[in-house]
Amino acid sequence: MTTREKILPVLTILSALLVFWYAAAVYLNAPFERDTAARAGTTITFSEIVPRTMAQARPVLPAPHQVISELWDTTINKPVTSKRSLVYHAWITLSATLVGFGLGTLLGITLAVGIVHNRAMDRSLMPWIIASQTIPILAIAPMIIVVLNAIGISGLLPKALISTYLSFFPIAVGMVKGLRSPEQIQLDLMRTYNASPSQLFWKLRWPASMPYLFTSLKVAVAISLVGAIVGELPTGAVAGLGARLLAGSYYGQTVQIWSALFMAAGLAAILVLIVGAAHSAVLRRMGARP
Repeated sequence: MTTREKILPVLTILSALLVFWYAAAVYLNAPFERDTAARAGTTITFSEIVPRTMAQARPVLPAPHQVISELWDTTINKPVTSKRSLVYHAWITLSATLVGFGLGTLLGITLAVGIVHNRAMDRSLMPWIIASQTIPILAIAPMIIVVLNAIGISGLLPKALISTYLSFFPIAVGMVKGLRSPEQIQLDLMRTYNASPSQLFWKLRWPASMPYLFTSLKVAVAISLVGAIVGELPTGAVAGLGARLLAGSYYGQTVQIWSALFMAAGLAAILVLIVGAAHSAVLRRMGARP
């Protein structure tokens, strides 16, 4: 497949989305312009409405160029140390994301190893792990924040723990599947070589689980970012992408809200790409064919 054949479908979908977005912006923002004209005792034509809906200070739905302009202003034109810089806020959220992702990865792998090698843990712990994800994160996040604040723990750790809570589940489930992926004939072959349990794990189960692990890590790193943002909401944080979302909702700054959302989406995409690159590097190291 040529580069053109790869890019053309993406550009087609993107163009269609932009056309739909602009049409939706005109439709949703037009009532404000009509009401303004009616209060002024004047009439307004459709040709006058369209450009005005594209330049409202507080639109119901910002136009794409307004979001892009806000992103450019808050990432390029502002110093990264400024509290009006999205780069500054993205770093605050990213730090909690990475800590939570690291803890979630460690916890998920540890639980998976225990579940695979211990029948009691498999029967008792796995149902609770699954049940833990039925609790809405918006309900449990304030509880975590309040409890930790009561014992003097605040700042980065509470947000990281919320990310950990969300991220450990896909890793644990994926690793359980991966560690159990070797076929019985492969296990029997290792036993005929008189392999010890540790050799069986490191020489067979662990390498076989790598595709499952990295697939789970891609899901986990994205959901860790969601956890960090959600963790900023109940704390009334003044820094972070969650804080930008809160400030935008308080003051009706929809352009600010959308720019923060796009920054979060871009950050999640970068994190997933990094995990994907690590996945490819590990598979090449293991001798997998490209």
